[in-house]
Amino acid sequence: MNKKDYYEVLGVPKTASQDEIKSAFRKLAKKYHPDVSKEENAAEKFKEAQEAYAVLSDENKRRQYDQFGHAAFTNSQGGFSGFDGFDFGSMDDIFGDILRNFGFSTGGRTRGSRREDGSDLLYRMTISFDEAVHGAKKDIKVEVEDQCPECHGQGGFNSHTCPECKGSGTVTKQQSTMFGSFLSKTTCPHCGGTGTSFEKVCTNCRGKGKIKQPKTLTVTVPKGVDTGNRIRLVGKGESGVNGGSNGDLYIEFTVKEDNFYQRDENDIYAVIPLTITEAVLGCKKTVPTIYGNVELSIPEGTKNNSKLRLKGKGIDSDINGKKGDMYIIVNVIIPSKLSKKQKDLFKELSLTDLDNDSEFTKYNKMLDKN
Repeated sequence: MNKKDYYEVLGVPKTASQDEIKSAFRKLAKKYHPDVSKEENAAEKFKEAQEAYAVLSDENKRRQYDQFGHAAFTNSQGGFSGFDGFDFGSMDDIFGDILRNFGFSTGGRTRGSRREDGSDLLYRMTISFDEAVHGAKKDIKVEVEDQCPECHGQGGFNSHTCPECKGSGTVTKQQSTMFGSFLSKTTCPHCGGTGTSFEKVCTNCRGKGKIKQPKTLTVTVPKGVDTGNRIRLVGKGESGVNGGSNGDLYIEFTVKEDNFYQRDENDIYAVIPLTITEAVLGCKKTVPTIYGNVELSIPEGTKNNSKLRLKGKGIDSDINGKKGDMYIIVNVIIPSKLSKKQKDLFKELSLTDLDNDSEFTKYNKMLDKN
């Protein structure tokens, strides 16, 4: 019978490394393993992949195959041979991964005796700008899979050894291949792999040992938290099994934008309107900061979009331990309606000699150049 090239079967080049060969076999085995595959001719394709892997994963047999092809493993009667001494147990880790991925148990240790840590949870919290700046206490409601209070996480009452698997948590079945028979272990369907049955199953958790229940937790929002920051509440996630640690609860923050302040890390920016008179003559301007109102000196001749600094008036952050500054952006407001008297004053002001001003100097030079 004509056989496919082993490299072709696994879909790897002849230069493939052992890791590449093993990875290729894993993919095919997951796809065609008879215990889990519904593909047409799955058993035949699985045997084909298993045969190819048995040769190519053994350096000595691979060299023979590369030199003589399938003839290296054909006996004098024309039968298939050459696998004496091959340890199919070396595939246990692969088969174990495959079966575990599909919910089967491959070890002798039962789920009932295995210590498992609880899963971590993520809660996304939206807070206001003020809450982010100053910190806050917030109550949240989360649904947590917690230990059943009725059966204390056991799943039932008056436990005894499972009669189906005799306490092992697994049932064994024999499967025949072209290389002989091998045994595969699957999770006991009677006890779900715990090795234990109950006279009475807990109706509160339906035998699972855990129930989802709402919890109210108080979260301390640290000062200076920003969008994307997370904090961890240790042990507030899902409960562990058989003495396993509880998971953690992570709080991820989204901070709403403020109508007045803009934030850049720990610094705060705000736009302050000035009249033309205030900008020209200078003044004392009351400025609202996140810590209350302060008096800011506006120097005379302040230009539009000037940036003035209030040191230490930014965010005092518990997240990075730093304190930012506040920056005031000046917006000089041009009046849209003027009385005749006001217009006359502006006309008089327009006679002011500004030729020595640096901006006008550059402007006049360009006019002369053209």
